[in-house]
Amino acid sequence: MRINGFRNKLIVKLLGAVAISFFVSIGMMTLIIEFILRKYRLNFLIEYPTKFGVFKYNLLLIFLFSIAIFIFMIAFLLIVKKKLVYLKHITKGVHDISSGKLGSTIEVVGKDELTLLAQNINYMSKELENKFEHERQLESTKNELITNVSHDLRTPLTSIIGYLDLLKKGQYDTKIQYQDYLETIYSKSQRLKYLIDELFEYTRLSSPDVKLNLNEVDLTGLLEQITGEYIPIFEKENLNVQKSIPEENICLLMDVEMMVRVYENLFMNAIKYSVKPSEIQISLEVKGSKAVLKVSNKVKKPPVDDLTKLFERSFRGDKARMDNRGTGLGLAISKRIVELHNGVIGAEYKEGWIIFIVEHPISR
Repeated sequence: MRINGFRNKLIVKLLGAVAISFFVSIGMMTLIIEFILRKYRLNFLIEYPTKFGVFKYNLLLIFLFSIAIFIFMIAFLLIVKKKLVYLKHITKGVHDISSGKLGSTIEVVGKDELTLLAQNINYMSKELENKFEHERQLESTKNELITNVSHDLRTPLTSIIGYLDLLKKGQYDTKIQYQDYLETIYSKSQRLKYLIDELFEYTRLSSPDVKLNLNEVDLTGLLEQITGEYIPIFEKENLNVQKSIPEENICLLMDVEMMVRVYENLFMNAIKYSVKPSEIQISLEVKGSKAVLKVSNKVKKPPVDDLTKLFERSFRGDKARMDNRGTGLGLAISKRIVELHNGVIGAEYKEGWIIFIVEHPISR
């Protein structure tokens, strides 16, 4: 929230208004006594109380004080009228915001505490609007996510129920067909478990209370190990791995189990959507205070025009991607894990290559 040093200018202005009103009332009373009550002045001052009388004296005194107070009030209200009107304007603005007109602002006038109040109200209004819009988007995305995941869960579940019904009714001819049905049920059950686990993992990582098991890890050694484990899988898919990993240690603070999931997800993503046969390039380099990992693979065309959508939790790609295993949460989970480590993950497309980039802050 914005804080400006106005140094209580409003109080100074109010005290100035009081002083000016006081002197105006004194001046007006002087004029009244000098011109209107001139003929009574000597009697009032010299012959009291023998000629003027106590009651008349007190009555005249009350009248004079009343006039002085009235003049003071009129002068004060005329001086602070502009501030009172502005305060009323601020009150109306606050009422509009409380009525649901989030994002509405109040005209900022002057350089005193009322100005600061108007600025802070405007800031609050914008923040409330942004948070409300963010919550609305989250709710919309959540509903879309539930719809997509429900469809994904229903597909294997329907197959499982269908094959179990066939087995229950004995609608199979041979033992081989019976075993095929069991294998299909088992395969669909595993897929259902995978989808449920992925959904629960995303929900867990989305919680503000998620905790990391941070340890200092040599990223160079970790990547060499994971890449080595995946080389047989790459070769089986006719993918040649080109590595560019430095020999020196690059130490990072990370939750190893979580980050391994990110790297494995990027590798599996490259395997699924690469042109085959082709290459997969894995590079690691230090840029300033960051370790930058790049995983690149050739594709026929970019999966989407805006690659940032790949990391949205409700994103569904083209039909080829939808027919593959997953809920569209894999990259969203990876993005959340990287962000929990204060890193950045993104993607770019260049001349037939899609490049996933992970930036890690280096621990010092």
